[in-house]
Amino acid sequence: MSDWTRHVIWWHVYPLGFTGAEPTAAAAPPRPVSRLRALEPWLDYLLDLGCNGLALGPVFASRSHGYDTTDHFRVDPRLGTEDDLRWLFDTCRARGVHVLLDGVFNHVGRDFPQFRDVLEHGPSSRCANWFDLDPSAGGPDGFGYRDFEGHHELVALNHGEPEVLDHITSVMNHWLDAGASGWRLDAAYAVPPPALRAVADAVHAAHPDAWLVGEVIHGDYPSFVAEGGLDSVTQYELWKAVWSALNDRNLFELGWALERHDALLTDFAPLTFVGNHDVTRLASRLSEPDLVGHALAVLFGVGGVPSVYYGDEQAFRGVKEDRAGGDDAVRPAFPATPDELAPHGRPVFQTHQELIGVRRRNSWLARARTTVDHLTNEQIAFTSRGGEGEDVTVLLNIAEQEQRFPGAGGEVLAASRPSGDPLLVPARSWRVLRAPR
Repeated sequence: MSDWTRHVIWWHVYPLGFTGAEPTAAAAPPRPVSRLRALEPWLDYLLDLGCNGLALGPVFASRSHGYDTTDHFRVDPRLGTEDDLRWLFDTCRARGVHVLLDGVFNHVGRDFPQFRDVLEHGPSSRCANWFDLDPSAGGPDGFGYRDFEGHHELVALNHGEPEVLDHITSVMNHWLDAGASGWRLDAAYAVPPPALRAVADAVHAAHPDAWLVGEVIHGDYPSFVAEGGLDSVTQYELWKAVWSALNDRNLFELGWALERHDALLTDFAPLTFVGNHDVTRLASRLSEPDLVGHALAVLFGVGGVPSVYYGDEQAFRGVKEDRAGGDDAVRPAFPATPDELAPHGRPVFQTHQELIGVRRRNSWLARARTTVDHLTNEQIAFTSRGGEGEDVTVLLNIAEQEQRFPGAGGEVLAASRPSGDPLLVPARSWRVLRAPR
């Protein structure tokens, strides 16, 4: 684990949505629009929130949503030019902000140059080995091909082809040379681990401090990390358990997930989150939105590398739907400046600030080990411990009445509601303690 990742907290932005870009490249103006520079007023906001990392969604040329890449070396004209992206790297670096890029390397769009050559020349194309083609399938193209999870516009790459792996490695090193600190590897779960390992090893050889995190939704997380040569994966298990346990008033589910999460910390620090660009927003997912603070106390009270999805810190709502355009509600445009945000989101923003502040003052939490100390359907207490006697205890009470937790008490580091007794947690409240030494 690179030293800087022990301290980083990401603010995750989907740039095409955030900047109000056109939904398709065909609808865009003929010349690039420097929308990436619209992020500048938000960098101080990011820091004010307590974050020090900017995790960007796709910024490279594509037909539509960014995950149908057509050129990994070209910035999407709807967002600007390479100069604009390099400017963003420099501007972030001047503020001490790391930048994480989103690499879509499992599949490409149909306008990807190598696939255009296949469309022109068929299976005899010099680029045919870049893809898994089926000449016998027929269809409008005259052949079939493996796509990504049934999305015909997303052409799966053949990761057994050395030229493909060389291309991916070149792309990643190019933008790391330009100033990025790491990569999120989209749909890493669909890439064969030996291919991931070949690329990751080559990239780490050139950039030892680069952080490579794979998008893995379910499965054997430690194996993806070990066999794929990655530094981390996305912690969807914990994400699901947080909102599900709160909704069902079944904190045993959370307790089970925390035990699973603790085991991961033996080998690596997962990317933790309670919202991202692919899921319904937390404030909409929770049946009782006043429990948002409970979810955040978990996020910032356990080991891992935390990420905050833009707008969640303002209690934005949005439901992901399984249809064309179904992601739009969770990928909205932001105003030009933070001053234009609605005031009703301020309390949730302040809760984020308070808990991120605890996390920043206790950076050892990135590799903390967690044990569950007390557990019922509606109460849970867990303690995260570092290697030199550090410890932080989180108390969650989702019942309609106050609850006194067992234990020795300690200093209150953060709380949703005050009480004189640190172990007496009011109804539907949370608090974070440092146990007495």
